[in-house]
Amino acid sequence: MVKVRILGSGTSTGVPTIGCNCEVCHSKDPRDVRLRTSVLYEEEGVRILLDCGPDFRTQILPLPFDPIHAVLISHEHFDHVAGIDDLRAFSHFKELPVYANHITVEHLKQRMPYCFVDKSYPGIPQLALRTLQPGQHFQVQGIEIIPFTVIHGKLPILGYRIGKMAYITDMLYMPEESYQHLHDLDVLIINALRIKPHRTHQSLSEAIEVAKRINAKRTYFIHMSHDIGLQAVTEKKLPDTQFFAFDGLEITF
Repeated sequence: MVKVRILGSGTSTGVPTIGCNCEVCHSKDPRDVRLRTSVLYEEEGVRILLDCGPDFRTQILPLPFDPIHAVLISHEHFDHVAGIDDLRAFSHFKELPVYANHITVEHLKQRMPYCFVDKSYPGIPQLALRTLQPGQHFQVQGIEIIPFTVIHGKLPILGYRIGKMAYITDMLYMPEESYQHLHDLDVLIINALRIKPHRTHQSLSEAIEVAKRINAKRTYFIHMSHDIGLQAVTEKKLPDTQFFAFDGLEITF
C-alpha cells in the first residue's frame, strides 16, 4: 500500500495570508488553513519528501520520527527549499540525498553553502546534492522515480512521477513531451493557484483541463491561495474524480 500525506497545500504566502481580511483567511474550517506546499510519499517503509519549504518543521513534528530516504525538490524558490536546514535530524546517521535539476542545484549551493560543503563539520545537515535530467529514470530504495519538465512562468522546473502517483506544483503549462510520463496514474497531485488566470501558475479551470487530459483515477489540487475560495464551496464545483487537497490529508492506494 502507498500512503501520500499532504504536509502543506498552500502557495508561497500560505493561508491565512498576513494582513488579509477575506472570508477564506478568517475561515473556521481547518481545511482552509494551508501551509506551504510539501508532500510525503510512503511505500513499504520507504519515505520520500517532495519539497521542503519554510513550514517543514511544523509539518513534520506531529508525525512519528522515521527515516526519510530521499528529498525531491521541484525548484529553488524559497517556499520549496527554506526548510532544508531542518533535515539535519534525518541525516544524523546516514547522508540524505537531495535531488533537483541543474538550476536548483546551483542555487542551493549558493544560498545554503554550509549545507553542501566538501569538508563537513558537526551540526550541519549531511546532505548529498544529486542533479537530475528530465526523463532520466532513477530509483530510491527500489522505488522508480521519473522527473519531468513543467514550466513555471518561463522557468523550467521538475514534476515527479513515483510509481502510480505524480506530483506537479507551480506549473503554468506542461511541454507536450512530459505528458508521456503521466499515463495510467492512480493519483495526480497538481497545482491550482486561484480562480482567475495568473502569469506564472495555472488557474483552477486550467488545472481541471490538464487533469482531465491526464485522466488519473483521482486528482488532488494543491498550491492554492486564498483566492481559490472556501474549500466547502469551491470543491463542490469540481468533477467527480477531482478534489481539493488540504493539510494533513492522507491518500492511500
